[in-house]
Amino acid sequence: MIGLISATAAGASARDRLATAWPGRTRVYDGPVREAVERAFAECEQLVCFLATGATVRLLAPLLTDKASDPGVVCVDEAGRFAVSLLGGHGGGANSLATEVASALAATPVITTATDATDIPGLDTLGLPTEGAVATVTRAILDGTPVTLHADAVWPLPPLPPNVMRGAPPAAGDGDAAAPGGTLASERASSGAPEDAPPRTASRAYRPTAGTSGPHAPLAAPPHAGSAPGEAEPEGVVPALPGSGGPRLVLTDRVVGIGAADVVVRPPSLVVGVGASRGVGADEVYGLVRDVLRDAGLSPLSVVELATVDAKADEPGIVGAAGRLGVPVRTYPADVLAAVTVPNPSDAPLAAVGTPSVAEAAALAAGRGGELLVPKRKSSPEGRAAMATCAVVRRAPRGRLAVVGLGPGARDLLTPRAAAELRRASVLVGLDQYVDQIRDLLRPGTRVIESGLGREEERARTAVTEAQAGHAVALVGSGDAGVYAMASPALAEAADDIEVVGVPGVTAALAAAAILGAPLGHDHVSISLSDLHTPWEVIERRVRAAAEADIVVTFYNPRSRGRDWQLPKALALLAEHRTAATPVGVVRNASRPDGTSHLTTLARLDPATVDMMTVVTVGNTATREIAGRMVTPRGYRWQSEGAR
Repeated sequence: MIGLISATAAGASARDRLATAWPGRTRVYDGPVREAVERAFAECEQLVCFLATGATVRLLAPLLTDKASDPGVVCVDEAGRFAVSLLGGHGGGANSLATEVASALAATPVITTATDATDIPGLDTLGLPTEGAVATVTRAILDGTPVTLHADAVWPLPPLPPNVMRGAPPAAGDGDAAAPGGTLASERASSGAPEDAPPRTASRAYRPTAGTSGPHAPLAAPPHAGSAPGEAEPEGVVPALPGSGGPRLVLTDRVVGIGAADVVVRPPSLVVGVGASRGVGADEVYGLVRDVLRDAGLSPLSVVELATVDAKADEPGIVGAAGRLGVPVRTYPADVLAAVTVPNPSDAPLAAVGTPSVAEAAALAAGRGGELLVPKRKSSPEGRAAMATCAVVRRAPRGRLAVVGLGPGARDLLTPRAAAELRRASVLVGLDQYVDQIRDLLRPGTRVIESGLGREEERARTAVTEAQAGHAVALVGSGDAGVYAMASPALAEAADDIEVVGVPGVTAALAAAAILGAPLGHDHVSISLSDLHTPWEVIERRVRAAAEADIVVTFYNPRSRGRDWQLPKALALLAEHRTAATPVGVVRNASRPDGTSHLTTLARLDPATVDMMTVVTVGNTATREIAGRMVTPRGYRWQSEGAR
């Protein structure tokens, strides 16, 4: 909940506008300002104060505890001109809230956090738990000081600047603080605190989920120095972490020593399978999981979920243990688990729930083919039989492929989601001319793989290969990436070993239609006239069907220097079913500074004025030119009655 506080009529007006814009997200705090701030600070995750920054600082000062638990605070001036991220920019989400508030109030966001100002991802904004000297290592990254990255595997993180250089993977217990430091940090994290408490993570934004999509998906480290693009990290026994003496960024699920200039980022890599007898207590399940992870040298901060059989979905002991760990419970039908090959099957669970294994089978099922690190182990309560078992599987990292539509070319038609994906990607793949359009939006350290026309298949395969190597990849295309663009060839290459995200974009047909008027007001179809990949016989059959069905048609790729007869032929097919006066809209470079458009008719269109940068929209028998605009009636009854 977002608490809203104001002191004057002007502030209250802006406050109410925000409350109206965000129903269900906000709560207005009336009364004396000091009391309102105190109540909101105690009850809300975030605050928006329509007050002077100085006054807000004085009101907040006695309430502050630490950055991991304090709410994020945004300050808005009474004129509504600026939304200032005042407190908890990363951990409290105030930076993103300031941007949202500014958008809702038509204000300017003011964000002064160093990483945001320099466009470098903050270590506490990755959506992953962190331990250690976050501020120290972040400062080193910002200052350009060499920072060594030690990672067990490649995870799809955002791009990191060139001064972050990959070193050897970490070895358990290595570091200035050696085993005690890492063990103590792990023990604190597994103490059963709520999921947003400081021991769990330095960021209040961390909320583990059962899947791998969305903001908590596995986020990528820069490629290993000297490795080929797309090359995966070596597996097996890792060498000891060299003592560099400088700041280090460690990405691992293992307990490691945390030095004074180290940050450990915990990837969501561990799945714990749990089996239990009816009535088991949460203490027994939680204690078993904690002890198993400790004995295996694994961090509970990397546990992403508990897995069990459907019959135990509501078992209080399992649900309670998951709550203390801050992770969800995933369940599977007994027959699914029974089909999983395990090293330690048993007759007891077969008789009880219909599968010879619960803990190992559930862990392996949820682990997506990962490695069984800890086979089934029983709890050991004093004076009675064990009621819980667990096993641990390490998931292999999943790379992330975002297929991004850039729109028709105008920057203001690039969607915010597309811009966010470009900033998240550590690898960008695209046609050189499209990359040039958005190169300024990329973060420092982004690796760009660009190529020319005619190499679409190569780009699709490259993007998939990079994602399979664990990277966060953005594959870009103009318009919507799923319309005559890169989504189709890329998804034809992609398997289920990577996460795929589609980011829609404004198509050329839609951009052209907005310029022409409302030509797509009723049923419409887009047809490409390029016969490079589709035989002309197939294209002709589709044009003829659209003509007979009286559907508005937008032609993509209508004419090139080597392909000049297809458009006249297509227009002739339409003319068999439409009058010579049928409106036709011609738009070239829709939405771009050099764009042009004009209206003509089916009889008067000169194909010589059309090229590959043009879309041609041909109306149906109801389409009309009204006040210089191309309009296809929707067919509303009230319009028909009014016309009569």
